[in-house]
Amino acid sequence: MAPRESGAPESADRAAELEIVHLLRAVTVELGLHSARFAQANGMHATDVRALIALMDARRAGEETTAGRLGAALGLNSAGTTSVVDRLERAGLVRRVRGADDRRKVVVEVEERAVRLGQDFFGPLIAQTVDLLTAYDERERAAIRGFLTGVRDAAAGGARGSAGLTG
Repeated sequence: MAPRESGAPESADRAAELEIVHLLRAVTVELGLHSARFAQANGMHATDVRALIALMDARRAGEETTAGRLGAALGLNSAGTTSVVDRLERAGLVRRVRGADDRRKVVVEVEERAVRLGQDFFGPLIAQTVDLLTAYDERERAAIRGFLTGVRDAAAGGARGSAGLTG
């Protein structure tokens, strides 16, 4: 698509598309603020919350998460990852255990206390979101899922592409 000339009016389609992009940005900001309130209420750093989310997602998928895998998911080096895991372990939110298939491997697991904290805080928002989705039929939910997956993948690709940039 060719760039618009400066001052040229936007098409109605382009304006509607940008409105959705701006709404998505606003949702992202609000979700970030919601997570920040959770972190503050529980004496955590924002990275600690992201680590818990990554660990809970892995748990839901039935995957074991090593510190190295967690660090890669968070974009942290080894020392940073160790600091996060140590903080969460001291808080009683995660534990280090031996891998189920390979006992030489150390895996980071979420404690039930962390799951309960997350459910208590994020549960109402999740319930409201699920309620909103019930207004859409399966075809519409598939479109929403496809759009959000595409945005997530585009953002993840952008993070990989800019990893080598220096300021």
